[in-house]
Amino acid sequence: MNEYIPLIEQDGITSKIIRVMIEDHKPDHDRTVRLYERYKASAAGVPILTRKPIKFEDVKGEKIARIDDKVNNKINNAFDAEIADTKVGYLFGSPVTYNADKEKGLAETISDFNKRNNVEDADSELGKKATICGYGARLLYIDPDGNESTMTVNPWESIILSETDDITNPKYALRYYKTFSWGGNGTNPDEKIDIYNADFYDGSIVYHFESEDGADYLLKDKRTHMFDYCPLFGVPNNQEMKGDAEKVLPLIDAYDRTLSDVSNEIEQYRLAYLVAKGAFLDEEDQQNMKQTGVINLDDKDQDVNYLTKDLDDDIIEHSLNRMEENILRFAKSVNFSDDSFGTTITGVAMRYKLMALEHKAITMERKMTAGLRYQFKVLCSAWAKKRLAQPDDYLQIDFQFKRNLPDDILSDAQASVALKGVVSEQTRLGLLPFVTNVQEEMDRMREDAIRAAENVYGPDTLPNNQNKGDGEDEGTRTAGEGNAD
Repeated sequence: MNEYIPLIEQDGITSKIIRVMIEDHKPDHDRTVRLYERYKASAAGVPILTRKPIKFEDVKGEKIARIDDKVNNKINNAFDAEIADTKVGYLFGSPVTYNADKEKGLAETISDFNKRNNVEDADSELGKKATICGYGARLLYIDPDGNESTMTVNPWESIILSETDDITNPKYALRYYKTFSWGGNGTNPDEKIDIYNADFYDGSIVYHFESEDGADYLLKDKRTHMFDYCPLFGVPNNQEMKGDAEKVLPLIDAYDRTLSDVSNEIEQYRLAYLVAKGAFLDEEDQQNMKQTGVINLDDKDQDVNYLTKDLDDDIIEHSLNRMEENILRFAKSVNFSDDSFGTTITGVAMRYKLMALEHKAITMERKMTAGLRYQFKVLCSAWAKKRLAQPDDYLQIDFQFKRNLPDDILSDAQASVALKGVVSEQTRLGLLPFVTNVQEEMDRMREDAIRAAENVYGPDTLPNNQNKGDGEDEGTRTAGEGNAD
């Protein structure tokens, strides 16, 4: 899609370019919609849910009465949703921490922005869309109150153009979506008319196009979006922009078919043929048998039983286990309900079991970091106009991701004590999983140190550097000694 950049710079954005871009994006649009519908376990997205019973052909021109096409179980095993939810919970279950220089006031500005936009949930949803569909998109805008705001945009509605093939650093972007209005040419005011919308963003302006047929887009509005960069950007799941479960969808489909067919066989037991050996049951006998449940046999050599298929449980179970193992292996996921994830597995053994998932999470973390850094580059361009930040202050923001795993507080505390004096306080506190904001924790420790010193020396004799809260190392060291006492 990036081949449109020279054309846009030469001719500007036009209705024709909008239409052709949307047409070229259709394969990605259909792919991402299909993946998300499958995640939602809708009939449109899961192949097994639309499976039809097998139709048997006539045999020698005669219709054959069959009972084994009466059962058609459609069992969906949502491995794809489990794969996505596992990574999202592992990576975003603990919210991303935003660390900035508090003295410049940037930390407070970021905190207000995050709270106003429920960023913890927004980050998780953005990561989920990227994990499922291969990439996610986020739009920054100014709300009616004049505040900077953010929203997650569906990937199938987003086209990101970048000169570097990096959707976290866009040159232009297009969001297209469908709404409706009432009435068609005044003939029927209660009729719903579909409106196809397209919003094109560059570094300063958003162009709004509309179409009633999805082909002829007309420019309806043009306005500045108040930022110095394109405010619609993407976050890829990986360089190839593929969803986590895409590689194993054929395996999941095979698992669904196998389990559904096994369920069919079990349910068909009650529809099995009744075989009368050495006895003839006329229609009257059959009717009496259905009513009473009793069959009278005249001879000891006569026998009645059901004709059923023999199922090899071992082969079926082995096949299902192998498919499940391969699904999780090739999707780089884990099954946390496995018996091995109990109280007996800790430390290095746990890390080995999580290694594949961790590698996948690291890739996503780096892509997310790039996207968040671009986000604050855009935001700082607006905050600079309000004198809330400098344009380059986004370079001073750090993003910290923590894995969402059960905490072993005792082991973590012992490791933290061992690291005291070996690494910086910021690094040491950042390793503790229950410390969600390192800077806030360091500020609290400094305040505790001041109060502890006041209790010992009195407020009038407190050393100047502690009274003002200066001297981070000394303050945190005193706090540590005070806690120890």
